[in-house]
Amino acid sequence: MSELITTRRALHGVAETVLAGPQYRRSGTIRLAITSGGFRTIAEPHLRVEGTELISGDRVLPLDGTTCRDLAAAAGVDAGTPEDLYKDGSGIGLDDALGVDPRAAARLEASFAMGAEALRRLAPAAEPVLWPEHFDVGVTLDEVNYGISPGDGYLDEPYAYAGPWRTRNGSFWNAPFGATRPLRDLPDSDAIHRFLAEARERAAADPVRES
Repeated sequence: MSELITTRRALHGVAETVLAGPQYRRSGTIRLAITSGGFRTIAEPHLRVEGTELISGDRVLPLDGTTCRDLAAAAGVDAGTPEDLYKDGSGIGLDDALGVDPRAAARLEASFAMGAEALRRLAPAAEPVLWPEHFDVGVTLDEVNYGISPGDGYLDEPYAYAGPWRTRNGSFWNAPFGATRPLRDLPDSDAIHRFLAEARERAAADPVRES
């Protein structure tokens, strides 16, 4: 589990300071997209993470053992978070050494890919977004956030979630912010989609919790 957490924080740091931050400064958006082997920017500069490497044009830059500052310099961008947009983040400093384990990276990136596929089935008109603040991929439908997290302070392993803007009552809603299921219980995109679809039905039917 320690390798998973270390790798998650490293990938989060790269997403935040090497992809999203430079993209925000150049193109005005922090949104990232999921790819089959990792994630990428959606506008200039065109960068992507695939497995344990950063791809910049024809340059392939290993992540493990380097820093976000050095990666950004090699890719020709200015490292740093999107300025003044949010307070949370990866907690990775620009000069912190990154630890990226291949098996952990593959697990996290597979979780994102399965989750993005399930989200597209849930909401065909909405493209899933990988947000750099919490490093989760999601969509919003009818004031409910649906998504997949690679793990965080709430649960330290990948999980699917549904977070109504107004909390619902009922046993389905098992988290302070809504409902979650660890991906070890949802082994493929079909299972993730079933959970998300049930969450959508429950969100429409269950009463709003009074504050």
